[in-house]
Amino acid sequence: MATDAVMLQDQLRGESRGPLSAIVAVALAALAAASPALETRQTKCVKLTQSQAESRLKDNDITWSSSGNCKDKSKSNCTSLQDICSHTISGVIALKNGVGRSLTITGGTETGHASGTYSHGTGYKVDLRKFKELNDYIMNNFEEISKRGSYRRWESPSGNEFVDEGTHWDITFFY
Repeated sequence: MATDAVMLQDQLRGESRGPLSAIVAVALAALAAASPALETRQTKCVKLTQSQAESRLKDNDITWSSSGNCKDKSKSNCTSLQDICSHTISGVIALKNGVGRSLTITGGTETGHASGTYSHGTGYKVDLRKFKELNDYIMNNFEEISKRGSYRRWESPSGNEFVDEGTHWDITFFY
């Protein structure tokens, strides 16, 4: 992880030690600014209210949608942002800036997802609608790692996880 920080510093100075593009450097800088360190996973998740998360997303041209056209955290057909981690929203914003196009969140903190320490319910994960530019950005800028079940998986230089679940990207923002 220390190497990631060195690469980021080099990119910001205009030097390159690897295949990172300037766009990736900007996205990494936003992620680094949004988190205390690249080397350790978040130990504290600062929870946002639905309205706080919505405001930050709207300000950055990021939308959300649900099959039930709702945002109730207790209903699995809704897309809730209630109690999402602040750094998760920062990660989505940084990703949007890297891709250069608006993103759509299709899964948030609503019930119906798998449980765990770093899960949708705990505020660390979002599902994003797939589209060509997002797919290309993830596949071309992040490292493909071992599969999660039958799903292909990529890891960003800072350690965030991007899983292609077929109909959407399942993303865990650890940092």
